[in-house]
Amino acid sequence: MAKDLRRSCYLLLLLSFFSSFLFICWSYFSNRCYADVQIAVEADKRELNLLSFQAAWNSLHFPSDPPSRLLKLAVFVKKWPDKHHAGGLERHAMTLHQDLARRGHELHVFTSSSTNVTSIENLHFHLSQPTAAGYLDQATIWKQFQAEDSTGRPFDVVHTESVGLMHFRARNLNNLAVSWHGIAYESIHSDIIQELLRAPQDKQSSILAERVTKVVEEIQFFPRYAHHVATSDHVGDVLKRIYMLPEERVHIILNGVDEGIFKPEAYSGEDLKLAFGIQASTPLILGIAGRLVKDKGHPLIFEALKQIFNESSKFKEDVVVLVAGDGPWGARYKELGSNLRVLGPLDQAQLARFYNVIDIFVNPTLRAQGLDHTLLEAMLVGKPLMATKLASITGSVVISQEIGYTFSPTVDMLKKAVYNVWKDGRVTLQKKGQLARERALKLFTATKMAAAYERLFLCIAENTKVRNGYCTYTNN
Repeated sequence: MAKDLRRSCYLLLLLSFFSSFLFICWSYFSNRCYADVQIAVEADKRELNLLSFQAAWNSLHFPSDPPSRLLKLAVFVKKWPDKHHAGGLERHAMTLHQDLARRGHELHVFTSSSTNVTSIENLHFHLSQPTAAGYLDQATIWKQFQAEDSTGRPFDVVHTESVGLMHFRARNLNNLAVSWHGIAYESIHSDIIQELLRAPQDKQSSILAERVTKVVEEIQFFPRYAHHVATSDHVGDVLKRIYMLPEERVHIILNGVDEGIFKPEAYSGEDLKLAFGIQASTPLILGIAGRLVKDKGHPLIFEALKQIFNESSKFKEDVVVLVAGDGPWGARYKELGSNLRVLGPLDQAQLARFYNVIDIFVNPTLRAQGLDHTLLEAMLVGKPLMATKLASITGSVVISQEIGYTFSPTVDMLKKAVYNVWKDGRVTLQKKGQLARERALKLFTATKMAAAYERLFLCIAENTKVRNGYCTYTNN
C-alpha cells in the first residue's frame, strides 16, 4: 500500500513538473512560434478562406504578376511624406500605394498639401488644406471623394490609413479597409513606461485616465469600419480579443520596406565613415535612427550611454555611436563627446548607407504602437537589432535572440544589453544580422506587403460568397 502511494506521489509530481514545463515553454515560445505553427496547420489544407486566416498574410505566397482585374482605389492619408520628414504611417502609405500604382491599379490619394507629390502614372492626388489641428478636412475630402466616385467608374475599394477618413464618414462603406498604425490600448503601455521614468520633480500626468476613456471610445466606433488591417501580430490579437471585432474582419499584414533600397552593400557606407572620421579599425559601431524625441526613448539611451562612458574607458575607446534623425535630443547627444556623431535627417538612400556602416541597430522606443520601419530597414540590410521589449516588437520582429537583443525600458536593463552587445563582438553580430535578413526577406519587404494588400483589396472588391475567388487561397 505504501509503495503504491509512493509511486502515485512520484507520478503526480512528475506530471506536475511536466505540466509546469510545458506551460513555461508555451509562455516563452508562443509569440515566436504562433505564426509559423498556424501557417504549418493551414498548409495542410488545399484551400483556405483568407478572411478567416489567423496569421500574417505576409507569410503566404501571392503571384508576382499583376492580377487580371485592376482596381480603382481611394486612399485617405493625413499627410503624404516629405523627403526627410516622414513618420511610419506616411512612409507606409507612400511605399504601399506607389507599388500598387506601378502594378497597374488606379489610385486616388486624398491628403493634405505636400511638397513631395510623386509623379507616377495611375497615382492621382486630391489635395486640401489641413485643419487647425493638423487633420484632414473631412467635409472637403468627402466632397472630393464623392465627385470622383460618381464619374462613371466608382471606387472598388476604399483604404484609410488610421483615421484619415473618420468613422462617421466610413460607416456606410462596405468596401472599406482601415490600417491601424497605433491604437489607444497599445498606448497605455507607453504611458505606463513614461510615468515610471518620470523624474520626481515632474508633475504626474493625467494621460492614463484619459487613455482608458479613449480605449472605450475606440471599441465603440471601430466596428463602423468594414475591415481592419493590423500591422503587427499583437494588434491583430488586441482587435479581436479586446476590441471584440469579428475575426473575419481583422487581417494581419505586417509593414514592409523597399528591399531595392535597403540591402547589404559592403562599400556603400565607406564615405560616411570617412566624413565622420571613423577608423576602419573601430571595433563596434552602434546605430540609432528616427525622430529624436522623448517618446522614442532617447532620454533612456542618452543616460545609459552617459553612464557606460563614465564606467568604462575601454568601451569609450572601442565604440562609436551614430545617430540619424532630427529632434530636440540631437543637440543633447553632442554632450556625450566625440564617440557620438549626430548625422541629422537622412533620406532613404542615405539611411541605407547608414545601416551598412553600423554593426547593430538600437531602437529604445517607448511607443508600443505600430511596427517601426527602422527595425525592418536594418534587418533587410542584414543588421541585428537591439530593441525595447514591447509586444509588437517581440511578437513580430525580434522573436528570438538569434536575430537580436531586447531589454526592459530601464536604464539598468538597457546598459546590460549594450554591454552584452559589446561582449559578443562583431563576428557574433554579423551572424545574427544574416539571420535577421533572412527573416526580413520572408516577411518585411515592400513586395510582400503590397502583394498581401492587393489580395485583400481584390477580395473585398469581389463577391466574397463566390468560391475559388480572390478570398480563397490555394496551397500549391
